[in-house]
Order: sequence, then C-alpha cells, then structure tokens
Amino acid sequence: MRGSPEAESDVLHERALAFVRAFESGSPMPESFDSLACDIARFQAAHIEGHARLCRARGASPAAFQVARDVPAVPTDAFRVTRVAWFAPEDARAVFRTSGTTAGARGTHEMRRPETYDSAALAFGRWALAPDGYPPPVVLALQPSPIEAPDSSLSHMTALFAEQLGRPSGKGPTHFVSGGVLDLAALDERVAAASVKGDTVLLLATSFALVHLLDALGGASFRLPPGSRVMQTGGFKGRSREVEGSALRRELANVFSVEESQIVGEYGMTELSSQLYESTLRGGELGVYVEPPWVRTVPVDPETLEPVAEGQTGIARIVDLMNVDSAVAVLTADRVRRTGAGVELLGR
Repeated sequence: MRGSPEAESDVLHERALAFVRAFESGSPMPESFDSLACDIARFQAAHIEGHARLCRARGASPAAFQVARDVPAVPTDAFRVTRVAWFAPEDARAVFRTSGTTAGARGTHEMRRPETYDSAALAFGRWALAPDGYPPPVVLALQPSPIEAPDSSLSHMTALFAEQLGRPSGKGPTHFVSGGVLDLAALDERVAAASVKGDTVLLLATSFALVHLLDALGGASFRLPPGSRVMQTGGFKGRSREVEGSALRRELANVFSVEESQIVGEYGMTELSSQLYESTLRGGELGVYVEPPWVRTVPVDPETLEPVAEGQTGIARIVDLMNVDSAVAVLTADRVRRTGAGVELLGR
C-alpha cells in the first residue's frame, strides 16, 4: 500500500540527495539515473494533474517508463500559466519566480524542501568554483540581496554561496545591487579590503550587471586580488547593451586582471533546481558546460522532440533529479549542442 504523497516525496528527495552525497564523497552513484528519473516522473503523474494530462496527450504510460527519455518534458512556459507542484501552496517553503523581463506572467517554481536545492547547488558550485585546495574566498555578488529579491533563485543561491563557500563577511555587504543600481563605491571598498588582507574574491554576477560595471568604470581597471574568480551567468534581457560572449570575457579578464579561465560561466533557470558550469578551473574548455551526475541535458528537435545527433543543434531537454515536487523533465527554448565534453549554449 502506498504511503501519503508527502511520504513518497520525502523518500524521493532522499534518493536524489544520495546522488549529491555520492558526488561529494567521490563514490559511485547510488542507483541508476534512469530508475530514479522514472520513479519521480511516475510520482508526478500520479499527483499533478497537469503531468497526467501531458502523458495522455503524448500517449505515454507512466507505468511503462523505463528510461528518462520516456518521460514527457514540461515546457518552461507551463510554469508561467499553471501551477507545477503537487502540494498545497501554503506548504511551499521557497517560491522562485522568473525575472519577468519578457511578455506575460512570470514563471513560478514552488519548493517544499528547498534544502534539496541548497545541497545540490553547494555541491556542484563548490566543484566548479572552488576546487580542492582553494582557500575560502570573500564572496561578493552583483545582484540584489534575498531581502530585496526574495523570489529570485539567483539571489538565494548567491547568498547561500556567500554563507557556505566564502569567508565570514563581517560587517561589509555581500550584495551590491539595490533598486536596480550598482553600488560601485561599496564594491570597491570590499575588494580593496580583501586585497589588504590577502584574501581572494569570488565575484558572482549576471552578464548584464557585468556590462553595467564595465560602463561605470569607463575603461578604468578594477583589479581583483590574485587568485580571484568570477562566476558569470545569464544573458542581457534588454537590461544592458549586449556584448558578444568571447569579447565580454576578454574585456572582463583585462579589467579584473584575471585569466579568462578564471571567469566561469554558469547556466541555470528558475524552473530547475540544479546548475551547469564551465569547468575551466579544472582544465575544461571555454564555452562548454558540464552537468552534475543528477542532471542530463539532451538537445532535441523542436518539432519532433526527438534527440538530435551529437554536434547538431537542438533545444535543451533537461532532466533534473532534484526537481522532485515539480517537473523532473523540463523542455526549454534554449538552443544547445552536445560535444564530447559537455554542452555548448547557443542562445534562444
């Protein structure tokens, strides 16, 4: 006899977190990715009517799921037009929303157990941004704080990184955007203090915030302490002038006095609970993003939704085992291409 949906969900969360713990300890994964993905999908089809309708529309029987590819993916637009969750709204302990820079309603991702998100984000963020032997940096974010932007998953993640990956911030601020305005003077003060103490800096920023910073500097340098790193995420979304990716990286490396490999790209979205990163700090190729073991990204044909051959361009179909209570398989509008090393992001 099946238990309550909450009990079923809790078991699935623990199975998903076992992937994170195995990754952190360097152990083999605890079970098959496909097995857990299909079990989560069956749970979602049983308890979220939208999933059940999607399965019926695609002629897919949850009982027959054998591999993650069998699971119909929920388009990210669904998060804008309907609630993608099995639990009551009052049981959500975190609610993240998309930026709202495009037309229409904002996409919403409700989480009953945000600690699953936190564990996965920390594990892979530490792997990509703070490899073994790297001393805890001073973590600074060109992003509103969670107090100002409580429904921003990025603000949540940057605050989490500042608390768990970095040195204690003391009395200085961690986030340097408020009311849409960058506080360059406060940022300069924190970076200078880190330099005096011999600390490194991990600067977390969106692409458009970095362009605003470059514009504010007007060509002047903004040297980060030796050994510092930059995490760059997201596009421009009409919030700044657009700069081609490789050109922006070169300009940032020059202004910050860091190597281009020390500028690490991150790919995430509100509808997911996990992130992809460039592995440049571990010798990986610039522009190639890798997934943690609990995520699988497959480029698919936008019309047939069938996987395309390696090296061919498709839209990203992402299976995220941490999305236990929403949609384990998500269909994005992002164009991607798989290589032997990972995934190349090609825009929308």
